[in-house]
Amino acid sequence: MNQRERAGVFQQEFFMSALKSKTKPDVLEEMVEVLVRTGRVKNKRIVLEAIQQREVLGSTGIGKEVAIPHCRTLAVSSLCVVFGRSKKGIAYGSIDKKPVKLLFLVVGPPIEKTNQYLPLLGRLCERLHHAKTRNRLLEAEDYKSFLEIMEGGE
Repeated sequence: MNQRERAGVFQQEFFMSALKSKTKPDVLEEMVEVLVRTGRVKNKRIVLEAIQQREVLGSTGIGKEVAIPHCRTLAVSSLCVVFGRSKKGIAYGSIDKKPVKLLFLVVGPPIEKTNQYLPLLGRLCERLHHAKTRNRLLEAEDYKSFLEIMEGGE
């Protein structure tokens, strides 16, 4: 991801280095709560329902200890990405049945002028496919380190 992209979607207020939740529903609520506290989400319940509806289609736990829960909703006016990390892991119902340690919650409006939603999901999957990136994210000490990892190459 280039500097312009990361500056637009990865914001310090959405960096959660130590998730407290231990279950999938709780972690999703914890991450959405960050969007509520920062004023980015108008209605927490609507966002949670949209995420849950997406999960019904298939788990967003993509394997290799990674989940990318995502939805489009009128409850946000612009694309938001919350990064969360759980060093112990969360039972998430991932496709490989392993606990999830790295989560990227992506919430966007139904229509966006910049059309970043689907390309962003693709780039996240591509970056997180690499074990080196995942391992570095698990060890990132702060937001600055996180940005450097997401921007860097393999």
